[in-house]
Amino acid sequence: MMTTTAVLRARTSTAAAPEQGAATGAPERRRRTVAFGLLVSAQLVVMLDTSIVNVALPSIQADLGLSPAALTWVVNAYVLTFGGLLLLSGRAADLFGRRRMFTAGSALFTLGTLLAAAAANEQMLVAARVIQGAGAASLSPAAMSLLLLTFPGPGRAKAMSAWGAASAVGGATGVFLGGILTGTFGWSAVFLVTVPVSIASIALARRVLDETAAGTRHRFDAPGAAAITGAVIALVHGALGAADGQWTSTPVLASFAASAALTAAFIHIERRSAEPLVPLELFRSRVLSTGVGLAVLGGAARASSFVLVALYLQQALHLAPRQAGLSMVPTSVTGFVVSLALLPHVLRALGPRRTLVAGLVVLACGHLWLAYGPRGAGYPVAVLPGLLLVAVGVALSFTPTTMVIASAVPETHTGLASGLAGSATQVGAALGTATFTAIGIAVSGSTSAGGTLDSAGFTAAFTAAAVVSVVTAALGCAIAERRC
Repeated sequence: MMTTTAVLRARTSTAAAPEQGAATGAPERRRRTVAFGLLVSAQLVVMLDTSIVNVALPSIQADLGLSPAALTWVVNAYVLTFGGLLLLSGRAADLFGRRRMFTAGSALFTLGTLLAAAAANEQMLVAARVIQGAGAASLSPAAMSLLLLTFPGPGRAKAMSAWGAASAVGGATGVFLGGILTGTFGWSAVFLVTVPVSIASIALARRVLDETAAGTRHRFDAPGAAAITGAVIALVHGALGAADGQWTSTPVLASFAASAALTAAFIHIERRSAEPLVPLELFRSRVLSTGVGLAVLGGAARASSFVLVALYLQQALHLAPRQAGLSMVPTSVTGFVVSLALLPHVLRALGPRRTLVAGLVVLACGHLWLAYGPRGAGYPVAVLPGLLLVAVGVALSFTPTTMVIASAVPETHTGLASGLAGSATQVGAALGTATFTAIGIAVSGSTSAGGTLDSAGFTAAFTAAAVVSVVTAALGCAIAERRC
């Protein structure tokens, strides 16, 4: 029989157990909260950098004496490196450690940022932008992969919605913050603003992020990596040239031909490799192969929307650049609110596949409003409703597309899935912008590289974007949980 003292000890021990569990649970919840903020902020930084530099370009050109071609490379060096390395970096995160790639990407991005801020000439600035792009390409898929693995089940919808909201905030904030920083402190400040966040990422990653790579050693598929990286860079480079109205120029055609040849070489290499960079058998999954197609076509429809709207506001409505920027504020705010407040509920109710279909249909409606809305009614009637529809459509289709691709691969390949989604979206954005702009210029009757679009040209461009949105929605119906 137990003594009175033993009974009291037993009761004390039993009563203390929940308190100890709660004490243990509280630090874990704090760690996950910090990890959540850290991973989402990585996407915010990457998206901020894609937009904040654009505002500072005139000041950079005047200060460093850059030619128009050199100024283009300040943007393109980042875009080409980022888009070209996403797939490679995503798979490297799976093989060598996602936290390790996240930390290395943050360090590389910080280095590139500091070099860009200190650049004294064209060569140094372009080289710094290449380093920034490489850092962003390492950082983004690793962060998304960690987010998917850290928040499984019901929490994934909320986590990915915050990721989409960070994209919207980053892109929108860059426009205003870039103008303020450039005007107040000079163009170097647009680079330095992200440094504190990047340094915090490096310092906190080991403390709050789990290392999820397998412990076995892997051979690195260097030939496959070189082939697919070159293929993506050549494709995006060709699309950027085509966006300037040079579809039939020798450099553009050569870029597309090189991309096709390198893609064929990549497939051949992967079939023969013992440890391929991208296991081709994964594409036997109808969901994965269709999801990549959705990312390409959806990226074309989404990214081109904002380029066309920016042109429309300035060329058709003759708004000053600052007025045009302010006119885009409702779009950014709507995208943020829908991503954070509405998207999690829609994902739970419909699932990612049907949600992206619905988003693409709404996106097409926005395109059609911008194409055929009342032209003489001014911004509040002719433009704003279309912008709001576009914002809702983008928010409802962007994140679910990534979730569909991630759901089609095993957890050991989440980095690859993140890289596939990002790379496909980048390629689609470049191709879509080039194609729809070329259609608008052709209808407007302007054949020069710097040609502007008239009213008929914008109608044709937005209509083409709407058609692509509808076609992409139809493709999404093919893998929806229920018939559309």
